[in-house]
Parts: sequence; C-alpha cells; structure tokens
Amino acid sequence: MRDIRLSGREASVVRAIGFTESMLGVDILDSTRMDPEDVSDTLNGLIAAGFVETIPYSEQVDLAEMPTVAFEVNPAYSQQLRTAVFQH
Repeated sequence: MRDIRLSGREASVVRAIGFTESMLGVDILDSTRMDPEDVSDTLNGLIAAGFVETIPYSEQVDLAEMPTVAFEVNPAYSQQLRTAVFQH
C-alpha cells in the first residue's frame, strides 16, 4: 500500500470531490473557493498522479473546459486518499 501525502490544496480538492459520486468542475470551484487556475493546476496534478479521473477520460483538463468536466476519485486509491484527506 502506498502512503499518500497531499498538500492543503490537493486535500481541499479531493475533499470537495468526495468519495461516492463524480463532481463537475464548477461545483469543485464553488466548494473550494479557490482561484480557478489553482483548482485547474491541482486537478491536473491529481490526474497525472492517477488519484483523480475525468469523465470522459482525459489526461489533462484545460482551464476553459474544467467547469464542465466531471471528476471522481480513482477507486483504486480511495482508501489511501480518504486517510490522507482526514490527516489535514
């Protein structure tokens, strides 16, 4: 099992997405109250690490399309991410 450490921004985004259903980028923006560029950068980092997936699948999300894309936590990392989020 991999020990996952998240930055504060990463933990906020993962917490906003949740662990049960996908969430649109616009809803993540509303929930985190972060700058759109920060959310986009954070999501792309989480996607690159394999922790978050997009619906439909994409390896990177542009800032302009991010509000309309659905995001979900990768089920393979769900337990480790849940632990990492609640350590913050």
